[in-house]
Amino acid sequence: MKLPTKVRYGMRAMVELARQENTQPVMLRAIAERQNLPEKYLEHLFSALRTAGLVTSERGSRGGYRLARPADEITALDIYTALDGDLELIACAARPEQCAYREDCATVGLWREMEDAIRTVLAGKTLKVLAAAGGESMYFI
Repeated sequence: MKLPTKVRYGMRAMVELARQENTQPVMLRAIAERQNLPEKYLEHLFSALRTAGLVTSERGSRGGYRLARPADEITALDIYTALDGDLELIACAARPEQCAYREDCATVGLWREMEDAIRTVLAGKTLKVLAAAGGESMYFI
């Protein structure tokens, strides 16, 4: 399973924003430069993050983005779902009534268990915890 690029980049950008939580609003250009990410791509991601209520934006020469809530109240799962929708490895695990093989499926339990495990890990990691990991000039994968 590969994480979508939008989730990886969005997570990097949000952790970077969390590391500057108590400062003035942060411009996307600064996040893009610090994390070596395309600014135009971040614009699309931050639109989704704003819609999900995870960031707020301020206009003007001193404008930029801030976290909408404290970093210890935003989880990796919040970011994942804002950028990629609900975690769903396969459709039939989430909507078994739509599967013609649901009565005889030997693997649906495995997929549900994997989804639950991934959700648990993502829900258990806040931006505050992620931002505290690593050094000052830290880059993220």
